[in-house]
Amino acid sequence: MSRQTMKKKVPSALTFTRVNAMLGAAGLVALTAGYWLLGQGSITTAPLLLVLGYLVLLPMAIIR
Repeated sequence: MSRQTMKKKVPSALTFTRVNAMLGAAGLVALTAGYWLLGQGSITTAPLLLVLGYLVLLPMAIIR
């Protein structure tokens, strides 16, 4: 099979783009900051960052 034939079989929804990488990196930063703040005793900001990372940014990095 040629490369062009294989390239056509990959759905565009499964391609990894710069947007996916940026959302994934933002999710990891939010999780790291959230766990660090949790260790420091923050009871408001830390859970918000963890929810943002786990429920918003990382799923968007996978779906988008």
